Parts: sequence; C-alpha cells; structure tokens
Amino acid sequence: MSESPFSEVEWSTISELMHAEPNRFGVPLRVYGSALVGSFNIYKLGAREFRDHSTWQWLVDVCRRFDLLAVQEVQDNLSGLRHLHELMGEDFGLLVSDKTGAFPGEPGLGERLAFIYNRRVVRRTEIATDISIDRSKVLRTLQAHNDEIHAAIAEYLAESEAEGISSSVKLRMPTFLSFIRAPFCASFEIMGFPGTVPYQLMVINAHLYYGDFMADRRQEFEALTGWIKARVNENDRSYYPNFLLAGDLNLDFDNPLTDRARIEKAIKDFNGQTPNDVNVNFPFLDPHPGLTEPFHTNARLNQTFDQIGLFARDSRLPAHADHAQMGSDPRGPDYGVFNFVELFRQVLDAPPIASMSTQDRRRFFGRFEHKLSDHMPLWLRLPLPLEDG
Repeated sequence: MSESPFSEVEWSTISELMHAEPNRFGVPLRVYGSALVGSFNIYKLGAREFRDHSTWQWLVDVCRRFDLLAVQEVQDNLSGLRHLHELMGEDFGLLVSDKTGAFPGEPGLGERLAFIYNRRVVRRTEIATDISIDRSKVLRTLQAHNDEIHAAIAEYLAESEAEGISSSVKLRMPTFLSFIRAPFCASFEIMGFPGTVPYQLMVINAHLYYGDFMADRRQEFEALTGWIKARVNENDRSYYPNFLLAGDLNLDFDNPLTDRARIEKAIKDFNGQTPNDVNVNFPFLDPHPGLTEPFHTNARLNQTFDQIGLFARDSRLPAHADHAQMGSDPRGPDYGVFNFVELFRQVLDAPPIASMSTQDRRRFFGRFEHKLSDHMPLWLRLPLPLEDG
C-alpha cells in the first residue's frame, strides 16, 4: 500500500466532485437553523504520522461539517486526534475518554472514544463518564446464570487443554457480564435561537463488541440499550431527560430476512417498555423516505454496523412516527450516510463494486480502508430549537 491512498491529482478531483455534487453522495451540508450530529469510526485514529497531509485535510473537511461528532477507534496515542482537532480550528472542542478494553500493561484491543463539538452551536455541560455494570449487578447475574457460566468455562478449559498452548479456542459466554469497551457518556446542550430552551442530551459514544459469536454482539447491544432504557425511566434523577446513542454498535444483518427484523423489533418495542412520554427512534433501521433499503454504513456496503438512536422526552426531537417526513424540510429532521466509497469509485473510474473481481475489490478498498476508514460517517440533522421544550 502506498504512503498516501490517493495521488494529489486524485485528491483534488475527489474534493471537487464532493463539493460540486454533495447530495449525490450524502455529504452532510451545513444548513442555517439546523445542527448536525454524527458518528464516524475512523480506522485506528492514532499516531499522526500514520496518515499523510492530504488524508488529514480530507478528514478535517468531513469532520468540520458536524456540530457534535462521536468518533470511535481512537488509539492510546493521541497525536493524530490532537492534530485533527488543531486543524479543525478553535471553534471546535474536544473530549476524549481514557483507553478502555485492555488492562494497562496487558495485551488487548484497547481504544478511546471521543467527542468533537462546535462551540458555536453546542455547549458541553458537567457530565463525562464511562458506562459500566456495577459489581452488585454482575454478582446477581452470576448467581442467576451460575450453571450455564460454569458449563461454558468447563467446556472452554477442556477444549483449550486439548488444543494446547497455541489454542485459538474462544469462550462463548452464555450471558452478558461487562462491556468489552466501556461506552463513553457526556452531557451536551444544542443551542437554539435566542430565547429558546436548548436540546439537553446525554450522548453515549459506543464501540460495541465484534466478537467471535453473534450472541456476544446481541448481549452487549441489549445490555447497553437496557441500561439507557432504565436510566431514561428515572426521569426525576437523570441529569438530562434525553439520551442519544451514537457509534459502531456492530449490528449485523448477514441474513436480512431475519436479522434486521429481529433488531428492528427489539428497538421499536422499547416504545412500549418506557413511559408514554419517551420516544425511541433509530432512523437508520428504516429506509429513508424515497428509498427502498436502509443505508449501509460500512465501506463494503453490506452492513449497518453504525447507528444513531434517540431515547427522548423532548417532543421537539424527532420520533419514529415522524419518519415519513424525514428530509421534507431543509432544516430537518433528516439523516443520511456520506457514501465516500461511491465518491472514490467514480473518481477512480472503477466498475461497480458488485461486478469487481476479488483482486480488483482488494486493490480498490486497499487504497483507503486503513488510511481513511472502513466505516462511513453517518449524520442526523436536527432543526435548532425555535420554541421552549
């Protein structure tokens, strides 16, 4: 792989087409009277020298379009994230978690989670914390699932012993105990027009488990959404009454006939499990009005790993019942994915991905998946508050 994924001429053409025809590729646009919330898993965002100048400039162009952006896969080395933040300018603030997912000094896939926010539109308030499952809850889970957990561990140890020291045997946990990477939660206000009450949001940034077993993914997702549901029900005690979940949730739709329906039902059922004044809305589960299929969010264009979801008491925030009107007003609400894969394909004059040979596909994705990302940015447009909440 070359040091730069694209030549300077290619970068120039990419930028020209991106700015000339933004709607063609779902580029998030700044519209007066609206705020853009986004999520972007930037592949191994670590050392500054890992990416060249042109790549950083393109990432800056993308990230500056958001008023509140949740970033995943930030590495322990913060030089790249700091460089990105510096290039974005003094209007933007940065909040980043400590490394999670690996005990200090031990091997593991440790990562940080970050928020980048536009100070002209978004105000950070007091809360910044990880989300963990307390020991009493873990002990109750161990007690309730004692037999299954012991059986799983016994099976794991037996298979490991049979395979030897270099065993690749994986432990299949029958129930959820803790997150592979603790989600990061912070409180923000999205300011409206003068004299209006801002949107008050607890924003959760998550990079959930990819894992070896589909059950592991489901357990983490259900544990996190269950935590949010329980917290939003404590309306009189939670810091803000609205929760927004953004991140790489590793939702897998390998079998669209069964997986999407199951996940969609699980999320939409929350509307019947929360008080009547709480609306649960995951817009990316449904096709955008006018489209026949939901957006894909990974670079290979076959999964919807990433999501933005609302658990809201504020009636000014979009509910699932408003889905048919998404995009009807330039100010929002609306949502989309910046399909930079299609942008790159057209600039490179490559054939449609479905018709590429295995070798051509490997060569095409190899030019940007690791130097840019193997996920595409997704965005949710919210109209700025015009009235009190």
